[in-house]
Amino acid sequence: MRPPAGLARLKNRHKLLAASFLLIVVLPVLVSAFYLFTIANDQYASRVGFSVRREESSSAVELLGGITQLTGDTSSDADILYEYIQSEEMVRAVGRRVDLMQAFANPGDPVFSIGSDARIEKMLAFWNRMVDVFYDSGTGLIEIRVLAFHPEDAQAITTAIADESSDVINRLSATAREDATRYAREELDKSVARLKKARSALTQFRARSQIVDPQATVQGRMGILNNLQSQLATSMISLDMMAKDDPRRAELQQRLDVIRNRIADERSEFGRAESTSPDDFANLINEYESLTVDQSFAEKAYLSALAAYDAALADAQRKSRYLAIHISPTLAETAEYPRRMMILITLAGLLIVSWSILAMVYYSLRDRR
Repeated sequence: MRPPAGLARLKNRHKLLAASFLLIVVLPVLVSAFYLFTIANDQYASRVGFSVRREESSSAVELLGGITQLTGDTSSDADILYEYIQSEEMVRAVGRRVDLMQAFANPGDPVFSIGSDARIEKMLAFWNRMVDVFYDSGTGLIEIRVLAFHPEDAQAITTAIADESSDVINRLSATAREDATRYAREELDKSVARLKKARSALTQFRARSQIVDPQATVQGRMGILNNLQSQLATSMISLDMMAKDDPRRAELQQRLDVIRNRIADERSEFGRAESTSPDDFANLINEYESLTVDQSFAEKAYLSALAAYDAALADAQRKSRYLAIHISPTLAETAEYPRRMMILITLAGLLIVSWSILAMVYYSLRDRR
């Protein structure tokens, strides 16, 4: 029979394993607990929640029915805002409103504070540690949590973030309205310039020719001649109807002579204008008609461009973005961070897993000898 087994004794490898557990797990946990509960300062959280909304007023026909809708189809705007909050530009903008170094620096807490390095890259990295952005792409809701060593600083930072976000949305809305009306305004400017050019050309023609309307001038002269011809015919009939010894016959004959002379003068005046340049009146009328046609087209183009611009402007005004805040910046009364127990439990779990892996690696190598 074999003798009974003796009592187990601790060997060097067991002592080494226990020492490694104390060094890798217990000691870091104790040091971390000491730091968290004696050195680390409390941090206060401030929260703000908002979403980007778009108000679309209906057209005039829909307004008669009292229909107006609010839509939240602004996921692209919310995506832009989500990225903007975590950018250097937001850090610089908030830094102009709030002293971030004072809010994030704590000389007695080197682990959870920013330290003395105020460069923008370091500030941005620490900003992303202290500012958490939660974004639901389905609903478009954005919630921001800001940590600081004083509740007033945390609230001031969340307020500045909300204000800067609102400014960004306002700029996006203004840019969208400007883009919507830019092309219509360019066409309107072109039509205005074309109309001014057409009117200026017509004015120069009138100043050069000393004629307001060649057609009206010709019609006026023809009207005078027709009127004189009518008076001449009437006087001749009256003269034929009078007796030869009628004393009024001499006076009527004189009237006929005056009318004939006036007709001759008018015809000579009209013919003199044509004799200097046979095509003068025809060219004037042709040029005048061409200018009036250009002006007519320019006026119609201007009215069309003006209507298009007014329609584009009205459509742009009906669509306006704005930042709807559903959670105002909060002022904390109790320090929620750092979450000391959660940090210790997480750290202990990670260290135990790491120590266990090292122990298994050690025994695996030992068994292969």
